Amino acid sequence: MPNAPPTALDQPDLAALEAMAAQLEASGRYRLLRRFEGCTLHAGADPATLKRGIFLDTETTGTDTRKDEIIELAMVPFDYDAEGRLCAVHEPFIALHQPSKPIPAEVTKITGITDAMVEGQTIDPAQVAAFIAPAVIVIAHNAAFDRPIVERLTEAFKLKGWACSMSQIDWRGEGAEGTKLSHLASRCGFFFDGHRAENDCLAGLEILARPLADGRTALAHLLQAARAPTWRITATNSAFEQKDKLKARGYRWNGDDVAGPKAWYTDVAESDREAELLFLTQEIYGYDPGLTPRRITAFERFSERA
Repeated sequence: MPNAPPTALDQPDLAALEAMAAQLEASGRYRLLRRFEGCTLHAGADPATLKRGIFLDTETTGTDTRKDEIIELAMVPFDYDAEGRLCAVHEPFIALHQPSKPIPAEVTKITGITDAMVEGQTIDPAQVAAFIAPAVIVIAHNAAFDRPIVERLTEAFKLKGWACSMSQIDWRGEGAEGTKLSHLASRCGFFFDGHRAENDCLAGLEILARPLADGRTALAHLLQAARAPTWRITATNSAFEQKDKLKARGYRWNGDDVAGPKAWYTDVAESDREAELLFLTQEIYGYDPGLTPRRITAFERFSERA
């Protein structure tokens, strides 16, 4: 006879499992991860005072923001209060898209998305634009990658402020060993099925909902960083032999004429702007080169227009 379907009596006693988990953790010899089952929400906020955000993730045919294509887009709307607490998570937008070329085998291996799954599927730019219209901010866990990709889909993304949950929170200062979503989730005590866009969005929101060392949520820290302008300082015409010193200080090389002059550059906070210009004058040029920093806000940050 075929096996009978499991009954309620066959299901694990969750209370008993939690009691065992608590006992193991209390021993100090074990650290357990729980499966992600939903975001931790703050209750009691006045709905009229909440703001809408979007957590966005893409799965793509590769890592070149100018050539590779979206194969899956997920956007999860959420509401947050003035203290940066996650108050509600709403129904997501999830869509597949058939790229112009077959999906590389290595991408399918990572994401599980096959050519058969995306055949005939398209993402409607007008639907995407309408979906994000109520949001005041878009968050991604690698906004420097996701923003240029989706701005090619619809220019509506150019009208939104953006934040990056990977780079705009001081995870190292919080004791995190890495910035991948899976690492941060583990640090928060849960695991999830990654490498599908919706799962990554929901896990990202749960990480942002958790408090950091000062008691404020990671989302509160991220929103504060997103609101603050930064200054792009480009070390144009710096001597070649100074490249190692610039790189060691955190400067990055721009080799693309479309995104600005071919030169080393860095982004600094308002409070660090004058000190950085002084460093360049004294340590790199040996004279005041008359550099003009460029102000960057959440509306340009992470885009190819920055």
